[in-house]
Amino acid sequence: MNAEFEKQVGRNIRQIRESKNMTQEQLSAKLQVNGCDITRSALAKIEVGQRHLYVDELKLLKEILQVSFEDIVG
Repeated sequence: MNAEFEKQVGRNIRQIRESKNMTQEQLSAKLQVNGCDITRSALAKIEVGQRHLYVDELKLLKEILQVSFEDIVG
């Protein structure tokens, strides 16, 4: 995947998370409770484009953050 695209997706996730007044810890906990084994550290790496975002993670992020796929990948 394009590194610049992954960085933009990460920035989008961070902006959405912050707009919902959630910490990385809170978001990763919600992901874990819903069956996605992701640590706060892994989430931080996603937000800066250092870690690939998998489709199942993307789907769950969409549901937890209550946004569209376009909001995340747009």
